[in-house]
Amino acid sequence: MKLEEELKQDKFQSEYQKAVLNVLFTSNWLESDSARILKPFDISSQQYNVLRILKGQGNNAISVNEIMTRMIDKMSNASRLVEKLRKKELIERVTCEHDRRQVDVIITKKGLALLKEASKEMNVFDNLKERITEKEAKVLNEVLEKIRG
Repeated sequence: MKLEEELKQDKFQSEYQKAVLNVLFTSNWLESDSARILKPFDISSQQYNVLRILKGQGNNAISVNEIMTRMIDKMSNASRLVEKLRKKELIERVTCEHDRRQVDVIITKKGLALLKEASKEMNVFDNLKERITEKEAKVLNEVLEKIRG
């Protein structure tokens, strides 16, 4: 659906303004779809992101600070997310070998199992294949990366 229809707005100040609003609107739309998909798993998209980061570490623990640097949503409170995941037994804390003051975390078997099941449902990104071609996705990626400089 056209952005004008979604926002019930006939005209924008410029194509640049429309582009920014379109990116923000689409981002929120994707986030809402992700939240709907993850709700049965009782995790947020930010928690899902943390679990994916930890899965990528394999058997290696990682600090909360390092998780923060890898998060998609840089405004997320990684410490709070990690604590919620720990209470659900999806991750566990481990003592850092190099610095006992540092808290590292690692994904548990329960976390890996949940992530595997949730990932099957997180086809929101696969739905893009039905809407745009791979060539269009590449162009979109290039433009978005160009915007971020």
